[in-house]
Amino acid sequence: MSKARIPGWVSVGLLPALNVLLAFLVSAILFSYLEINPLDAAKIMWTGAFGSEEGIGFTLYYATGFIFTGLAVAVAFHAGLFNIGGEGQAYMGGLGVGLVCLLLGDVLPFALLLPLAIIAGGLFGAAWAFIPAWLQAKRGSHIVITTIMFNFIASAIMAYLLVEVFKPAGSMATESRVFAEASWLPKMNDLAAMVGIEMVRSPLNISFFWALICALLVWLFIWHTRWGYEIRSVGASQSASAYAGIPYPRVVIITMLISGMLAGFFALNVLQGELHQIKLNFVEGFGFTGIAVALMGRNHPVGVILASLLFGFLYQGGAELSFEFGVDRNIVVVLQGLVILFCGALEHMLRPRVEQIYLALAARKEA
Repeated sequence: MSKARIPGWVSVGLLPALNVLLAFLVSAILFSYLEINPLDAAKIMWTGAFGSEEGIGFTLYYATGFIFTGLAVAVAFHAGLFNIGGEGQAYMGGLGVGLVCLLLGDVLPFALLLPLAIIAGGLFGAAWAFIPAWLQAKRGSHIVITTIMFNFIASAIMAYLLVEVFKPAGSMATESRVFAEASWLPKMNDLAAMVGIEMVRSPLNISFFWALICALLVWLFIWHTRWGYEIRSVGASQSASAYAGIPYPRVVIITMLISGMLAGFFALNVLQGELHQIKLNFVEGFGFTGIAVALMGRNHPVGVILASLLFGFLYQGGAELSFEFGVDRNIVVVLQGLVILFCGALEHMLRPRVEQIYLALAARKEA
């Protein structure tokens, strides 16, 4: 069977859609076991995620975080690197954003504070990714091992800082003081109110636009720059790229810096946009879920955005499902696991049969 005859939309669009459908079919069996009508569950999830302005706001809020962490993993994948440290890099990005908001939130105007927070979040995330990148490029340490170790180190550092440095006097909670209100990111409903449009309040904020801009910039960088070409060349064949004169250490370090920077931007959405203070465990597994988002999105920015919407739907719809039927909130984790299983581990299960059917139909059409 000639893969050259298979159009791209089959691999990029049709196969992921079929895998997601299989995941939902298995989920229906799970709901039946829990004595929940699968159609009622699907209706509740859809209505909760997209049936109201508030639901859409929450869905897009979650999707914003997944876009940042998904892009971070996708960029690294293009260089053949498995960056599993998005969790720690997002933590350190939160430290950068938090420091800017805590120290300068009541000093600088928002027009200066926002770019400083973006720069700080990106720099702190990139700095945390630099050490594993250097170890991989210069010492041969495997990026998977070092990045996952740095997740635990970042968590320990943040716990220490929240207990010993940032915690307000007299407080027992492991969190910093609330940022100055002037540093908070505007919510979408606030922007709508400025132009006379009334919207229901939700956590969706302007970092959603920055996430879309980052997706566009990643697309331009990976597919329309010389550095992007070098990254894709190293990912395709390290030995061939070295023969062509592309320095492997430089590509690894540049790729991981960009990946860590994107993960660091996650804190803009959660800390500056919603929580308005540094809290322990504010990343909540979004760094790890970003791996599944990148896999589902085929490491393409458009695919990452679509996969982020799916996982945003699972988060918000699963919360509504938990509320309506009283099931454990971890049902969302089970649904995510099924999607990851069919779109990741079993990605190629349907491929031979789908390609065979397509080629047979194409041959019949030509005849």
